[in-house]
Amino acid sequence: MDRIPLTIADAPLETRDWIDIVEPATGQVYATVGDATAADVDRAVQAASDAFGGWSSTPASERSDRLYALADLIDRDTDRLALAESKDTGKPLSVARAVDIPRVALNFRFFAGAILHAEGAFHDMPGSAINYTLRRPRGVAGLISPWNLPLYLLTWKIAPAIATGNSCVCKPSEMSPMSAHLLMELIAEAGIPPGVVNMVHGRGERAGAAIIEHPDVPAISFTGSTRAGSWIARHAGAMLKRYSLELGGKNPNVIFADADLDDAIETSVRAAFSNQGQICLCGSRILVERPVYHEFVDRFVERARSLRIGDPLDDATQVGSLIGEDHLHKVDGLVRLAEDSGGTIRCGGKRAEAPNDRCEGGAFYPPTVITGLDAECDAEQEEIFGPVVTMSPFEDEDEGVRLANGTRYGLASIIWTRDLARAHRVAERIETGIVWVNCWMLRDLRTPFGGTKQSGVGREGGLEALRFFTEPKNVCIRTR
Repeated sequence: MDRIPLTIADAPLETRDWIDIVEPATGQVYATVGDATAADVDRAVQAASDAFGGWSSTPASERSDRLYALADLIDRDTDRLALAESKDTGKPLSVARAVDIPRVALNFRFFAGAILHAEGAFHDMPGSAINYTLRRPRGVAGLISPWNLPLYLLTWKIAPAIATGNSCVCKPSEMSPMSAHLLMELIAEAGIPPGVVNMVHGRGERAGAAIIEHPDVPAISFTGSTRAGSWIARHAGAMLKRYSLELGGKNPNVIFADADLDDAIETSVRAAFSNQGQICLCGSRILVERPVYHEFVDRFVERARSLRIGDPLDDATQVGSLIGEDHLHKVDGLVRLAEDSGGTIRCGGKRAEAPNDRCEGGAFYPPTVITGLDAECDAEQEEIFGPVVTMSPFEDEDEGVRLANGTRYGLASIIWTRDLARAHRVAERIETGIVWVNCWMLRDLRTPFGGTKQSGVGREGGLEALRFFTEPKNVCIRTR
């Protein structure tokens, strides 16, 4: 059985306590991971602090070279990393190989290039002074990522943090730590100095809290639940730390009657059930204009039923396992609650049979579509984070926007229409940080990423990430 230690300054650190890692598709323990204490976190922060001076003074061109080298190593080890992701999370191996790991490499390539083109601000005060702005790394960054897209989201934080000269202490989810562990081997191989990246595994309430509350960690980047994000905001805010929080979503997918229904249905199925619906950007509330509502529902349900549930290691699998048994019970409990609230389950709605003997103990749940719910019920208001969507009709543009905005979340939204003027109007009125028009998950890494309302604080991506991980300093020089 594999044993995953912490990695501090490129050296493994054994811990007193260990956590079992369960392969979701089988329900079997296949490895253990260290459960860090506050003392372990303190060692990691010290290692990062020791490395910060040398790394922050390294020329940007050299830091860039190291990140490009790391991206090449990730490409080389795509199959190994993808297998780790699939085994940890239950997602189809084919998806991890084609989407998740290539995006990991792209994260490092993007920020390796971005730091070579950064510009500083200059302000002239004619006849009296000139001002210019320096941006310097903040120091040790605390980076905490979730289990659903383990390496994809963790490196979305590591890459800009170290590209701009910071060092970091990372805590991936204790449920999906293997690919992060493998990444540390590649970081050392790429020539990134010891201590620049430190990997501290463990539970959020112990290891994560110790990172958040450590006095020598001035910047926190977190992706996870709104509940945990609220706790971080209270504690990090009290210490006047800089923090970025990418939290939950209950994303509306608004289908107008003039939409290209073929495209809308195919993409909406993907937006609903990719990664078993365990993506914060999934379009889980589908709102359809009344004239095409019944046609859309019928065709969507037919397409959802056709998705193949299977062993994640089978390349033909389209829907893998949920992250685990506890999460399956949570998802199913919300489906039962929706049914009790008057909803009609059009497909799915109960645990799926295991696809083979290997997966007999796996946490499989089928694509599920629910109609007939009141907009205020829990299934329409709370993030389910599984392969479950609700569908509701709306009468006109105003009602569509009102329903789209009718939750406490505001992460992402999707609009389907052939009317360009309507697309602009609705995109401006919808209260989300990201609006996709006639597409989904089309991501330009230069654009700001994050949510409004209870979906988060701050933005990641592009210049926003470079700004977050650096401290601006204005220099004013008198000229006469």
